[in-house]
Amino acid sequence: MKIILGVNVTSFAKNSGEVQSVFREYGCSIRTRIGLHEANENICSPNGLILLEFVGGTKLADEITAKLTALPGIEVKRMEF
Repeated sequence: MKIILGVNVTSFAKNSGEVQSVFREYGCSIRTRIGLHEANENICSPNGLILLEFVGGTKLADEITAKLTALPGIEVKRMEF
């Protein structure tokens, strides 16, 4: 089974340390990580979307989702294939 987690982050500067800590905790289960945010020469948005290809299985995906959504300004959506 393939699990893709979409992590919507608002106010990234406020949450970056906690989000990175959770990502490190589950680092061996994150195969691919892609960060998307609005940026150009005039703006660097504090909001962003991080896509994770998660290979740790359903139980670990539930765990990381719970830890991330417990943080303020974080929303997680999941796709399974």
